[in-house]
Amino acid sequence: MNKAVFLDRDGVLNKELGDYVCTLEDFQVLAHNFKPLKELQDRGYLLIVVTNQGGLAKGWYTEATLQRMHSEMRRQYAEHGVEFKEIYYCNHHPEYNSACFCRKPGSLLLEKAIARFNIDKAKSYFIGDRERDIEAGEKAGVTGILIDSDQPIAEVMHLIK
Repeated sequence: MNKAVFLDRDGVLNKELGDYVCTLEDFQVLAHNFKPLKELQDRGYLLIVVTNQGGLAKGWYTEATLQRMHSEMRRQYAEHGVEFKEIYYCNHHPEYNSACFCRKPGSLLLEKAIARFNIDKAKSYFIGDRERDIEAGEKAGVTGILIDSDQPIAEVMHLIK
């Protein structure tokens, strides 16, 4: 079985803007997380992104724009040896769609990744900057680690065994 660190996107991998990141120009990768994520990867953890992207449902940005942001994020992290095994995102918003199970604090996206990549939940973590991230992780059976928005992951590495 594999072990994984699930990661929220906004405020964890890229700068939190307080609302939605709607353009590639506003998308700022958090360079201080290159080294700790490389270390986690070198320790055998799969790195998997799980993010709510309700701005899609609101029409604030397009799937094409989101894919450009994710491509840029993958590129910048890859330059430092970091590979995201997959990026899962929920494109729903409760004000614009009926309820879904993929939007955090729902755990469907984590459960899909756990099944797809044969992940040992007991050896896995979810790092997020919102309570809904931690709740989603715990519903899926992984340990949640709450950080402040834009906080360096290096500051919580001691919590990952």
